[in-house]
Amino acid sequence: MTVRGPHARTAMKRLSPFGLALTALLAAGACSTPQDEGPTRPDALAGRNLIPEAPVDAPSPTPTPDDDWTFPPGSGGGGSGAAADARPCGEPLPPPISRVNVKVLSTQAERLVLDATPLVGPNAAYCRQIGFTDDRQFCPVRPEGDPERSDCEALRAGRPTWTANGRPCQTGATGTHCVNHPSNQYLVFAYGTGTFRACVSGGVCGTITIP
Repeated sequence: MTVRGPHARTAMKRLSPFGLALTALLAAGACSTPQDEGPTRPDALAGRNLIPEAPVDAPSPTPTPDDDWTFPPGSGGGGSGAAADARPCGEPLPPPISRVNVKVLSTQAERLVLDATPLVGPNAAYCRQIGFTDDRQFCPVRPEGDPERSDCEALRAGRPTWTANGRPCQTGATGTHCVNHPSNQYLVFAYGTGTFRACVSGGVCGTITIP
């Protein structure tokens, strides 16, 4: 209750100096506004990462060379065995190529894989000397899987070239056409029907007709 008029002055006179001081202090506190808290203590921020660290780039993998490709079994170009295992064509050196055997190696979606195998002969003695014991007259320059086969074929056959209905192989063609295999020139992808031909050094060719 608020005391007004002469009664208020009487009440003030009754307060001692200590009471007046206490009254003033309480009045000041009632009118004051709460102050903002001071800064957080440093130890309260311990372990807190305020500035994000820059990401550390992962080390780049060391590039490795591509694996050596291998010839499909039964195909020209060395049969099985990696290119790194091949060595120069040694004795007996093969005679000149006389035939090129062309066959369907496999059937894939919308295309065939054709294989060309250069043959030497008729020379039963040579065929027998390199390991063919069935008295055949015509044979590859080396048996399938022989590490010298690739080099002996390169020596006598060179790099075969393919055509489809007389036109060189090309990517993106339509109709009857062929596309060279990316790593084995003795193989080709054949599309459509017609005559596919593989020719080697010396103008010796082999053909196959796809009906």
